[in-house]
Amino acid sequence: MKSLSALAKPLTAHARHAAAKPLEAWGAEIKRILCVRTDNLGDVLMTTPALHALRSASPGRHLTLLTSPAGCALAPLLPDVDDAICYDAPWAGHNRSRTVDADLAMRALLEKRGFDAAAIFTVYSQNPLGAATLCYLSGIGRRLARCRENPYALLTDWVPEHEPEQGTQHEVLRQLSLVDAIGARTSDTQMRMSVTDAGRTALDVALDARGIDATQPFIVMHPGATAASRRYPAERFGSAAAQLIRKTGMNVLVTGSAGEAALMHTLRASAPPEARPFIHELTDALDLGAFAALIERARVLVSNNSGPVHIASALGTPVVDLYALTNPQHAPWQTPHRVLFHDVECRWCYRSVCPYGHHACLRGVETGDVVAATLELLAETRSRAAPQPADDEARQVAQ
Repeated sequence: MKSLSALAKPLTAHARHAAAKPLEAWGAEIKRILCVRTDNLGDVLMTTPALHALRSASPGRHLTLLTSPAGCALAPLLPDVDDAICYDAPWAGHNRSRTVDADLAMRALLEKRGFDAAAIFTVYSQNPLGAATLCYLSGIGRRLARCRENPYALLTDWVPEHEPEQGTQHEVLRQLSLVDAIGARTSDTQMRMSVTDAGRTALDVALDARGIDATQPFIVMHPGATAASRRYPAERFGSAAAQLIRKTGMNVLVTGSAGEAALMHTLRASAPPEARPFIHELTDALDLGAFAALIERARVLVSNNSGPVHIASALGTPVVDLYALTNPQHAPWQTPHRVLFHDVECRWCYRSVCPYGHHACLRGVETGDVVAATLELLAETRSRAAPQPADDEARQVAQ
């Protein structure tokens, strides 16, 4: 099996994202920055190194995140974000019913907040001009984004878009190179997310309520993903869980939203009866703070390529990533990992539903590959110290 980096080599050569002329660095007068990232939780997490670069480039900066509901839930756990504004942006594709009144109200709010600058973060398939127009009409003086078309007055700091024609970068590198254009740089490129004591205690309470011994090591499996094209078969997750239980003696904790309950049930039902007592479904049981504590404490996360993979990357948790070849930019970042896929000619389709219906890029991954990759990571990271459960007094306070 080829490595993901080798497979994506024609796409991942570092493109030069130089503007038509060098951009002027944002100086000490730029204090209040609006950071626009209105898509999913994982996208926001992959932007955190760039947020850190923006904040640390000049003393006294204040960063406000304009983001989706998922991003707003994440914002309190991001050390470089001072506050967040929740916005169901019309360009974000969330398909919620909306009226123009909400957009006019947002323009008024941004104008009232008096931001000095805005940094607009996108993937290359997104057009930044909707966000740029909002920031322009809100009177924000400096406006940074990548854009394929000439934005004229909508952007004061324009970085021409060269992806994917000249190659693509990992999403973390893409956003770091954007803020580098206005002089914001950092040597710390780790994704950043905090786990709170309250989150750890809430996790212990939730595990205790389900009769799970929080002092014992465990593996986390996440069989869901927003897009059907990125879901490894739940039956194979179940088979892998059973083999890992037999080989390691660890519990397997299965996570997912209420809408993913059927996947979780299928996973457990696919395991032989003797393994099922060791497979625990945590259907919608944890808020984001407790979920982060769960991922932090896991010995390994086995997951489709989705938000939990990026949480694990931010927390340094080992990851076995079932990586559908829909796009090449979102692999685990700076954490021990294995990326599993089956090479296909239709790779990089960028589709939410497999256009050919075969799901070969995932279905070609054998259960034995998942088990072997997990065992390898367990062996390599045996000395990793996971946080311990809270004491009884802390649990009583949480209850």
